[in-house]
Amino acid sequence: MTVSEIMECQSKGYHPYEYYNSNSALKESIDSISSGTFSKGNTQLFKPLIDSLLSRDPFMVLADYQSYIYAQEKVSQTFQNPQQWVRMAILNIARMGSFSSDRAVKEYCEKIWHRERVCIQEK
Repeated sequence: MTVSEIMECQSKGYHPYEYYNSNSALKESIDSISSGTFSKGNTQLFKPLIDSLLSRDPFMVLADYQSYIYAQEKVSQTFQNPQQWVRMAILNIARMGSFSSDRAVKEYCEKIWHRERVCIQEK
């Protein structure tokens, strides 16, 4: 969902249970998790997660479920065409800009944690 779609949905009152009831594939997925299918029969293991999704869903997972499914279908179709897949992968890498863990940690230190850099001398 876009930011404007999220804001509109929230302003109208977000009711995740409506998404659960109106999408049979989503309902089947959640019911499978609830039934213990993925937890060796333990129906209580994921109960807090399911309860949160169906009652609050603060990250609007259920509202965005169908668009995720559509996106995954497009990924699967693209993957079937190796030439297109490789082209997209190369373009993605070329356009991602600079990334390094050193730079990321440095920015976290400066902008989030507000800490000075610590230099460690090797022996």
